[in-house]
Amino acid sequence: MTAAAATKFLYLPAVIFPMLLFFRASAAGIAPDTLNNGGNITDGGTLVSAGGSFTLGFFSPTGVPTKIYLGIWFTASPDAVCWVANRDSPLNNTSGVLVISSAGTLRLLDGSGQTAWSSNTTGASAITVAQLLESGNLVVREQSSGAALWQSFDHPSNTLIAGMRLGKDPQTGAEWSLTSWRAPNDPTPGNCRRVMDTKGLPDCVSWNGGVKKYRTGPWNGLWFSGVPEMASYSEMFSNQVVVRPDEVAYIFNSTAGAPFSRLVLNEVGVLQRLAWDPASRVWNLFAQAPRDVCDDYAMCGAFGLCNVNSASTLFCSCIDGFSPVSPTQWSMRESSGGCRRNVPLECGNGATTDGFMVVRGVKLPDTDNTTVDMSATVEQCRERCLANCSCVAYAAADIRGGGGGSGCVMWTDDIVDVRYVDKGQDLYVRLAKSELVSKKRRDVAKILLPVVASVLALTAVCMYIIWICKLRGKRRNMDLQRKMMLGYLSASEFGDENVELPFVSFGDIVTATNNFSEDNMLGQGGFGKVYKGMMDENKEVAIKRLCQGSGQGVEEFRNEVVLIANLQHRNLVRLLGCCIHGDEKLLIYEYLPNKSLDSFIFDTASKQVLDWPTRFKIIKGISRGLLYLHRDSRLTIVHRDLKPSNILLDAHMSPKISDFGMARIFGGNQQQANTNRVVGTYGYMPPEYAMDGAFSVKSDTYSFGVILLEIISGLKISLTHIPDFPNLLAYAWSLWKEGKAMDLVDSSLVESCSHVEVFRCIHIGLLCVQDNPNSRPLMSSVVFMLENETTELSVPKQPVYFSQRYSGAQETGENTGSSMNNTSLTVLEGR
Repeated sequence: MTAAAATKFLYLPAVIFPMLLFFRASAAGIAPDTLNNGGNITDGGTLVSAGGSFTLGFFSPTGVPTKIYLGIWFTASPDAVCWVANRDSPLNNTSGVLVISSAGTLRLLDGSGQTAWSSNTTGASAITVAQLLESGNLVVREQSSGAALWQSFDHPSNTLIAGMRLGKDPQTGAEWSLTSWRAPNDPTPGNCRRVMDTKGLPDCVSWNGGVKKYRTGPWNGLWFSGVPEMASYSEMFSNQVVVRPDEVAYIFNSTAGAPFSRLVLNEVGVLQRLAWDPASRVWNLFAQAPRDVCDDYAMCGAFGLCNVNSASTLFCSCIDGFSPVSPTQWSMRESSGGCRRNVPLECGNGATTDGFMVVRGVKLPDTDNTTVDMSATVEQCRERCLANCSCVAYAAADIRGGGGGSGCVMWTDDIVDVRYVDKGQDLYVRLAKSELVSKKRRDVAKILLPVVASVLALTAVCMYIIWICKLRGKRRNMDLQRKMMLGYLSASEFGDENVELPFVSFGDIVTATNNFSEDNMLGQGGFGKVYKGMMDENKEVAIKRLCQGSGQGVEEFRNEVVLIANLQHRNLVRLLGCCIHGDEKLLIYEYLPNKSLDSFIFDTASKQVLDWPTRFKIIKGISRGLLYLHRDSRLTIVHRDLKPSNILLDAHMSPKISDFGMARIFGGNQQQANTNRVVGTYGYMPPEYAMDGAFSVKSDTYSFGVILLEIISGLKISLTHIPDFPNLLAYAWSLWKEGKAMDLVDSSLVESCSHVEVFRCIHIGLLCVQDNPNSRPLMSSVVFMLENETTELSVPKQPVYFSQRYSGAQETGENTGSSMNNTSLTVLEGR
């Protein structure tokens, strides 16, 4: 097995999936959604669901025009057939007709009048109707009572769509499973099946003939144990497993406004999650399973553990306390023989000399031969497993609610199909007491050796520091103490054990900037000046030198050092180092050659460089950077000073958010904070912050909305040259209310921009600047709205406008103290 075989295909949006090509007959005009008693559909006729999402009719696979099938497909993508009636009995070179018989049964007849397929509706009254629902479900129901007698959702083909079930009825044995096509152009049932395994905990399993090929891992209340990525899809669809006496089934449902999605079991047994992109009219591969070699069922055999990120070309290892059954086979990269215990278990005669070793972050083993008790606690699981000499492992069955989970699943046979996954579960494996003692000693040795090495290294460092202090004198000693104190305070206040950021000597910075030459200066503001410099190996950097009178003092300096040093995102500026030298405070950043966003969008000559695709890319980049700060980073961070001059552009015009001196961290479940010291820049502050000092992640949403409207219009928020309007928000709202939103667009973009994208961005911008923070969307919603044109947007409310009586801070962009005396509220009606 080679490392190349472990390539990950999974969860890459925008990977285009090649379309399966079909030919289908179609009819002109508007088709009904219902076939009434006594009616029929012939070749060329269709039923179309009320909303137009799905079509039922006749089709022939590409290259096989003599075989005709009755099926249901997505109207927008006729090649995406999601259900086939007569898979086993195509109409061979003959026309067909779909009728409702006098007995109330839906029947497909061939040219000779023979039944090729039937719904086999039992207990039907003489008067029934067949209706294609907007969900894609074909339902046969009694006309009088409306009771459903048969539905296509109970008879899946190779595709699962929203609202369908994958599972079984334990009482009747009825099963809802997927069966692959025999070939891309042959709907005949193939060898591959996707079923719900209910022998232990619910688990979705793929079979190829009689061979189990892949399993998701058991359902743990939140996701299938081996597919924790499911939790990240909530903006597109929700997942659930229903467990009742008459039904154990997996169901997914699309969220409002999300694009179509389908799960397809292809002819080679790979399950693919496909999402429809209405703009490019293609199905994108969103996910697939199996995704790599560790997903192959029982890849490492009994008590084996698969790790796709292994540095070795052998992805399998044995769980601690076990060794390969056949070392020779393992050396030949054949590990399916699995592992066996090094030391037999000591259980017997009531003795409890065994113990458990935890294997963290794994997909739980196959639960076919397990005991499940959902009422037990995890501690009770441990006690019951120890009391049963046949029990070899246990785990929590339900991880909802945290605290180690609840419910009990216990294995009494070999455990198979275990692999490492992100956000995996804890598996407790039983070992003999002597093996646990031996392992404990090995673990102590593993810990002790690095600790001893660290102590020796620390001693050497301390001796070196003492020597440096004595050699260079008292002043140098003070500088080192400042650096150490900065690191200590940063770590203790922000929860980081180590701020991995180098301290750069002041002498190196002086050399890099040619003694802070005016020729090297890139810009300046209230914080001080920024210089271009050349550091090690001719690396270009930008150096911010905070002046002594800067509003950013030690607290803001330390805040920015610790925050940016621990944030890593393509749309955030990278901090490379810092320096404290006497009263000097300096920050070293990556050098971005295109400076800041404001130098383009507000400059008559430079704005021509930013065409609409570039501006749209910048808008989306800023939104993703904010989403990372608000949700995806380990800390929840509110920037509080977002404006165009703090958006820097790299060589490819990709945006990077900078200047975190005013940023604040939210901990735990904190949603909002207040301050008596309002800082930031007027025009970009939301009303609740400027007036009351209240801020939250919605404060950044407001600032983003202002920037978005500035990028589109090329106008500053202050808007001094258009009469009757105090600022850009008033102007944008007036045009919006009058239906003239496109008049807001920068004249340099009018000819080349996408009107649909621009109009949508204006709409989103107005949603972001609503005066009530609860009415503004979260940045996760903003990102989704920007990247999904079909998502419906709510109607914005009229914003509250701020007009400034004293223009100094707004023009210079300086951070300002209390704002209470410098602003007035204005509400305007559109012209």
